Amino acid sequence: MRKKLLLPINLLLILTVFTVGCTNAKLKNGEEKVLSFDDGKITADTLYKSLKDKYGINVLMNLMDHEILDDKFKTSEEENKQIDDQINQMKQNYQDNEEGFKAAIAQYFGVADEKELRELLSLEYKRNSAVNEYIANHIDEAEIKEYYNTKTIGKIKARHILITPDVKDDMSEDDKKKAEDEALEKAKDIIKNLDEGKSFKSLAKKHSDDVGTAKDGGLLEEFDNDSNMDENFLDAAAKLEVKKYTKEPVKSQYGYHIILKESEKDKPKLKDVKEDIKKTLAEKKLENDNTLYYQALMDYRKERGLKFTDSKLKKEYEKYMERLIKNASSNQTTN
Repeated sequence: MRKKLLLPINLLLILTVFTVGCTNAKLKNGEEKVLSFDDGKITADTLYKSLKDKYGINVLMNLMDHEILDDKFKTSEEENKQIDDQINQMKQNYQDNEEGFKAAIAQYFGVADEKELRELLSLEYKRNSAVNEYIANHIDEAEIKEYYNTKTIGKIKARHILITPDVKDDMSEDDKKKAEDEALEKAKDIIKNLDEGKSFKSLAKKHSDDVGTAKDGGLLEEFDNDSNMDENFLDAAAKLEVKKYTKEPVKSQYGYHIILKESEKDKPKLKDVKEDIKKTLAEKKLENDNTLYYQALMDYRKERGLKFTDSKLKKEYEKYMERLIKNASSNQTTN
C-alpha cells in the first residue's frame, strides 16, 4: 500500500492563515503582532517561523497539492463513492462505537472527525489521479504498439468448466496439496471425456464449480484484455483457435479451467484503444515499481511550474521525497 501523504486539516489551516497574512496591527518594525502580554509579545513572523520549522514541509505539500490539483481534478461521483467505500470499511471495525472510530482516525490520520478525514482522502484521490495521468501521458509509443500487437484482442465468446480444489484454511500443507492434485486430475479426466466426444455443455452443467455459469453450460459473458479476467485464463483463451478447447487444464486463482472458445471478433483499431492501453500500462508500471508513485508526483509538480523561493523548505521537500522513495524501494525489496 502506498504511504499516505496526509496531515491534520486544522494544522494546515493554521499555517494557511499565517502564510497569506494576518490582519493584526503592525509594530514599528513592520511585523504583525499576534498577541501580547505584560512582559512581551508574539509576532506573526515568530509564529510562522516556529510552524515552518516544525511542520513546514508536510503542511506545505498539502497546500501546494491543493493549489495544483483542485481545479484540474474536480470532485466526481466516482471519487465520492470511493471515499464512501473507504470510510464505510473503516467504520465496520467500530460498528456503533463512534468515539472509537474518531479515536482511530485521530491516531492514524491526525484528523478530528469524518469531515476532515473525507478532505484528506479527497486530496489523496486527486494525487493518485494526477500520478496515473502523468505516467499514462509519458508512455513510450513503442510500448503502446507492442502491447497492442501482443495483448489486444477482439471480444471473445467462450465457455468454461471450473474445478475448484477443496482446500480449507485449517488443512495441513500435505492435505492442501492432495486437494490440489485431486482437482487437477478431475480436470484432466473431463478433457478426456471431451476427447471422446462428450458435450462440453453437459459436462459443464454436471461438473463445473462455477455455479453462475454451470446452468448455462459454462457460458461466459464476452470478454477481452480489458476485462477483469485472470491473466492465465485470458492468455489461454486468446491463444485458442475458435471451436477448440484447451488440451491441458488452465490454472487460475480460482482453480483449474477447461476453456472452449466459441467465437472471437476482430481486434479494435489502435486509435480506438490507445488511451485504454496507456492507462493499463501505467497501472502495470505502478504495480511493478513502488517508487514510481512518488517520482511521478514530484515530476508532475515540476511540470505544473513548482518553484521554491525558500531554500530551506526546498531542501526539506527534497529530503522528504527522497525518504519516501527509499522507504518504497525497501518495502518492494522485502515483499
